[in-house]
Amino acid sequence: MRILGVLLTATVIFLTGCSDSPKTQTAKKEEPKKEPEAITGKSAFFKVYVTARSWASDVQCLSVSNIPLAEVKAGPGKSGAWRVTVFSPSKLRKRSYTWSAVEAEGNLHEGVFPGPEESVNPNNITRPFLIAAIKTDTDTALKVAEGKSAEYMKRNPGMRINYLLELGDKHPNPAWRVIWGDSVGTSGHSVFVDSVTGDYLETRH
Repeated sequence: MRILGVLLTATVIFLTGCSDSPKTQTAKKEEPKKEPEAITGKSAFFKVYVTARSWASDVQCLSVSNIPLAEVKAGPGKSGAWRVTVFSPSKLRKRSYTWSAVEAEGNLHEGVFPGPEESVNPNNITRPFLIAAIKTDTDTALKVAEGKSAEYMKRNPGMRINYLLELGDKHPNPAWRVIWGDSVGTSGHSVFVDSVTGDYLETRH
């Protein structure tokens, strides 16, 4: 009995020591949070297009425009947010969607976010165009526009550049309008680039 008692005491001491020893855990390295990235207008359009087709399978494009964001660093031909407006011939309605890299003011939500449907008068609407016409991207359009704007850029260094894609009355194809300034209305210089061919079309002052 004395031997059995000694063995039990030794076992208890051993188990107690094990429970008190620090547990070794594998430290999980936290991956650094990825910074939100700006994207081109064409990339934003096709992100929206996937969602827009669930609203109407016959959607056509009315316009694509960038939304400047202080929270996301813009790159050449890139923006942290975009607005895409589409039109459904079968519904005779249009709808605007936004894509944003982050949650931001102005009802901007990360990813693709749909706006409300709007009825339209087909005789009084920006001309819709087929998706296949969006072949030239904003980074390429910017290079073309800069090639035609050397003197203006020299006189106005660091000016904000915005982008607008529409089908106007003057040119047969939709055109990217590369805009120096905060808006079309306040811009003193903008360059039009054909979205199908990538060719320079005109400069407006």
